[in-house]
Amino acid sequence: MTTMLRCLWVAAAALLAEPSLAQATAPAVKLLPAQSEIVFTSRQMGVPVEGRFTKFDAQISLDPKQAQSGNVAFSVDMGSATLGLPEIDAELGKPGWFDAAKFRQATFQSSAIKSLGAARFEVGGRIAIKGSAQDVVVPVSLTRSGGITTATGSFTLQRLAFRVGAAEWADTSLVANDVQVRFRFVLSGMGAL
Repeated sequence: MTTMLRCLWVAAAALLAEPSLAQATAPAVKLLPAQSEIVFTSRQMGVPVEGRFTKFDAQISLDPKQAQSGNVAFSVDMGSATLGLPEIDAELGKPGWFDAAKFRQATFQSSAIKSLGAARFEVGGRIAIKGSAQDVVVPVSLTRSGGITTATGSFTLQRLAFRVGAAEWADTSLVANDVQVRFRFVLSGMGAL
């Protein structure tokens, strides 16, 4: 009888603990790449030049109501960079620029997520491009429509810190050092904002 009561007690405790475990675990969020975008803008001789990456992926575990326990990781296929002109796109993959054959991916891994209220967040982490890494803080805003959440934001990188643009292209009077990165990630599976 004592053994049976002990088994029932363990089973009841496990059932009672299960909902709290589910609440403590952030939901797995799925990136919808076909609806998402990563755009980069630089200035060449003072004129804005816009490009984009067409292949990227994400692993996101985030509950907006408990953002501090979330985790965000992105990878970008550097060979997918495009300015919309095939002859220029071929140059972007070469060693002087992204060196996509040697450094196939750029990555971002979050280390801290801070809620600012009103569905706005600061995501701190480390970005690695072309073998160099730097800490960044990325502002992110979330909006929701139906079951779909959209994350948007922008931040600025210095291309020379990542050795992007060599030889004559290292001259910042030709191509500015600052590159603005803008993103719109369409996500499914995220909890309520």
